[in-house]
Amino acid sequence: MSAQSPRILLFTGKGGVGKTTVAAATATLAARRGLKTLVVSTDTAHSLADALGVPGSAEPAEAAPGLYLQQVDTQRALERHWGDLQEYARGVLAELGLDEVTSEELTVLPGAEEVIALLELREQVRTGRWDVVVVDCAPTAETLRLLALPEALDWHVSRLLPAGRKLMRALAPVIRHVAKFSVPDDSVVNAGERLHAGLMGVRELLTGDNSSVRLVLTPEAVVVAEARRTFTSLSLYGYRVDGVVANRVFPEGGSDEWRSGWVRAQSRHLASVEESFAPLPVHKVPYLPAEPVGPEALAALAAELYGDEDPFAPPAGEPPLTIRSEGEIHELTLALPLADKSEVDLARKGDELIVTAGSYRRVLALPAALARRSIRDAALRDGHLRVRFEAGGA
Repeated sequence: MSAQSPRILLFTGKGGVGKTTVAAATATLAARRGLKTLVVSTDTAHSLADALGVPGSAEPAEAAPGLYLQQVDTQRALERHWGDLQEYARGVLAELGLDEVTSEELTVLPGAEEVIALLELREQVRTGRWDVVVVDCAPTAETLRLLALPEALDWHVSRLLPAGRKLMRALAPVIRHVAKFSVPDDSVVNAGERLHAGLMGVRELLTGDNSSVRLVLTPEAVVVAEARRTFTSLSLYGYRVDGVVANRVFPEGGSDEWRSGWVRAQSRHLASVEESFAPLPVHKVPYLPAEPVGPEALAALAAELYGDEDPFAPPAGEPPLTIRSEGEIHELTLALPLADKSEVDLARKGDELIVTAGSYRRVLALPAALARRSIRDAALRDGHLRVRFEAGGA
């Protein structure tokens, strides 16, 4: 496996399903198979170090032979990636009369720690040191917001920054005179552009051919329902899901009625999971008698989880978004697995395609070949939204 293009695995799931343990176990297995492995977290809880039984480290530190853990120092990383913007915001708040402590608190954006963790992840990948990078993501709702951010930010920045530079230069004297605070200078705008470019680099990395997401769940109705929605939403945003991990599965056998009831209920949910997520593999982890902590326990869990399979092979199948042409007809196909037709909406606005699935929306900038064409028809079939374009104005 090339060190220049590591295999990247992201693990997410509803809070409390054991995604951190599964991520740590997968990373431990990678290292034991001779792959130089980095495991990091975008979850501010930072439970990875606890699962591995080692202290956290701001820089990659060896937790076991070939396995390195990084617990991002968000304050230091914030200053590096966000410093100029944060300093400007603090200055404006001070000019408006807020004290230093309040200004400091207000300039730390919600979700900034998770964003910084992704930027640090990209920096590590660019070093070329790693064969496998395992990411323990925040619970699903936070992960979806985070993974949607780069493209959403790109939409705004691409439109606002070029005009904004000129407008700020023209209005700077008026703003200073009337509003009594400074406008951002070029260094601040440049910092914003660097942050934007970094996030787009993260998106390119995580939607690439060597990256995929694994959904961790427990066989319970509410958890399975959320995992189904997450599968649809991740595909909407262009992230490939290559497997499901069913954690804490009660083993069959025994005469205890309480456990037998759980076994029956879980069996029904597991059958639903197998059907819903097919043809994705569903890896099952038994309910263990004790919490797996440390490399040995995690290695045993990984052996139970993957068996003889190669969980580090490149993801199979097509990416969620593909564009094909046949004669004069071009077809854009977007995977929307498990999506209900009543919850999917499609709109065209200029050279953009706006796709809504449930409560999530993606604005797709159409490539030039499609932007010049009009939509002929669209249909949701077999978990795929197919939009056909034909020659003619948009």
